[in-house]
Amino acid sequence: MTHDSQDDSIKRNLDTSIPHSARVWNYWLGGKDNYPPDRAAGDHFIATFPSIVEIARQSRLLLGRVVRHLAGDEGIRQFLDIGTGLPTVDNTHELAQRVAPDARIVYVDNDPLVLTHARALLTSTPEGRTAYIDADLRSPDQIVQKAADTLDFDEPIALMLMGILGHIPDEAQPHTIVRNLVDALPSGSFLSIWDGVNVVTGDALEAAQEDYNEGDADPYYLRSPEEITQFFDGMELLDPGVVTISHWRPAPDAEERGNLREVDALCGVARKP
Repeated sequence: MTHDSQDDSIKRNLDTSIPHSARVWNYWLGGKDNYPPDRAAGDHFIATFPSIVEIARQSRLLLGRVVRHLAGDEGIRQFLDIGTGLPTVDNTHELAQRVAPDARIVYVDNDPLVLTHARALLTSTPEGRTAYIDADLRSPDQIVQKAADTLDFDEPIALMLMGILGHIPDEAQPHTIVRNLVDALPSGSFLSIWDGVNVVTGDALEAAQEDYNEGDADPYYLRSPEEITQFFDGMELLDPGVVTISHWRPAPDAEERGNLREVDALCGVARKP
């Protein structure tokens, strides 16, 4: 099947009459890849919890800081980005290859909507390489096997799980999934995570999330700071540890711009010894 016929087949099977989590997130980020049901669900969430737009914006700023640090200060040249989401400005490969043109990036998502946009994620520098894998985070062995076609698992790799683990319910054992992925990485690799918690807002966020989860979009499960920290067990957390996403190594003038406001999302970056 050609790329064009594959895209046409996927598009026919996409239901734009119900909200979709990737499109809702795209809407919160100010993107254009969304439909009226996505915007309605997004606006309904905002009405209960307006700070979700700030979390979306801060998560993109965080991605830039993390990737630039790993590619620049840590010398990482390989990235495994699981839970890619819809392409936007400054995707992982663009950030990494701006610092290191020879960087290789593998994107992983099981969302047919993301797959239709995957070509935008495959625009690599001549020196580097990008690839896209259609796979589920719940299948870490399959991800590692396919990623090995592009990445060298004898050299350090940055595993990026940015805003994705909240979609994995406790019964699917998300901590075991992450441990299996980390176990496949060599010493000197890094794990980067951010996910939603409820430590600032309280009842408003809980109400908005429960209401959202009862709808047609993919549910998202808030975890405690302790549960987020447990994902890094056995690894060496970089300073400043597990913190609000706006507080992970902010730009020097961030405080003057008001970017250090606490939000209900935590992050951490850790090195595998």
